[in-house]
Amino acid sequence: MGWPDECRERRGRGFLTGQEARCAARIGDRLSEGKALLETDQLIFRGDDGLRWKILFTEMRSVEALDGELRLQAADGPVVFELGGQAEKWAQKILNPKSLLDKLGVKPGMRVVVLGVNDQDFLEGLGERTENVSFEQPASATDAIFVSVDGPADLDRLAELKRAIEPDGAVWVVFRKGRRDFNENDVLRGGLAAGLVDVKVVRFSDTHTASKFVIRKAERSPAR
Repeated sequence: MGWPDECRERRGRGFLTGQEARCAARIGDRLSEGKALLETDQLIFRGDDGLRWKILFTEMRSVEALDGELRLQAADGPVVFELGGQAEKWAQKILNPKSLLDKLGVKPGMRVVVLGVNDQDFLEGLGERTENVSFEQPASATDAIFVSVDGPADLDRLAELKRAIEPDGAVWVVFRKGRRDFNENDVLRGGLAAGLVDVKVVRFSDTHTASKFVIRKAERSPAR
């Protein structure tokens, strides 16, 4: 692929964190630099020049990693992302995507509590994964709690939920994305105020995001 000199100089120097990468991309005949995001079922690119592009995994006609490049074939032509050493890893995640429950860390037999989360696909999958699902306020010894929040006042309950999880358990806060009046930063502050630490963010659905909070390691006591 013929990258312009200014982009060729940056090869192998992309900034990556989790499922995000700053990189150069060629989409059709257009070259752009920006941020690529690998989500549960789609790849999104946001160029510094205003270019916006996304594609579902199921819409990709081919996927391969070659010479540090992630190469895709979309319906309207080839797309290439310069990801360096992460290209192969991203290709494998696209070709072998984890399910939502896998990303959420739900394992068979786990004790799970669901509070206000009404996504039917999630609930059906959860019921198939573990029989230990409750929709009541937990008392203690819970492996994972999924709680829906709609505003700052809903975050006040996180301190109580913290006391209900196992030392290595998690509280997943599910909230609507795209809002200006209540967003991920508000959720983060609410978790920290409750004495929890955020460790992961997952695309929960087309409309919602889930942030994972856990107890600080220094505060964890032996399992109850």
